[in-house]
Amino acid sequence: MLIILGILHLAVTPFIARLISENVAETVAIWLTPPMLLNHVIVGILLLPLGILTFYAAPSAAAGERWALIVTRVIAITAATLPLVLSILMGAGYFGAIPFVVATIIVFIAALSLLAAAFWPNSSAA
Repeated sequence: MLIILGILHLAVTPFIARLISENVAETVAIWLTPPMLLNHVIVGILLLPLGILTFYAAPSAAAGERWALIVTRVIAITAATLPLVLSILMGAGYFGAIPFVVATIIVFIAALSLLAAAFWPNSSAA
């Protein structure tokens, strides 16, 4: 799901640029667009290896390997904070945008799934 979220993040990046350019003055768009696009691309790109790393570590975590348990648990806890932080920092107004709602739902499902998988009792886990 983190990989899907990264792909979604990158896919909506051009729409954000267009949204900015169509809804603000040109002088504001020139100032606002580059940092917004940079932020969106960085987050999208960083989500991809985070999802791949989680996928890679999952079988070893299920086998109880300590390094993999640490990796999956840190990623799970971090992902679990995202929906709460999004709600607090962004406010309800942003939840009118369909891509934002979809991304938030994916993050929420991923967070719950990651937490369950990372901390589920496992007899072989140390």
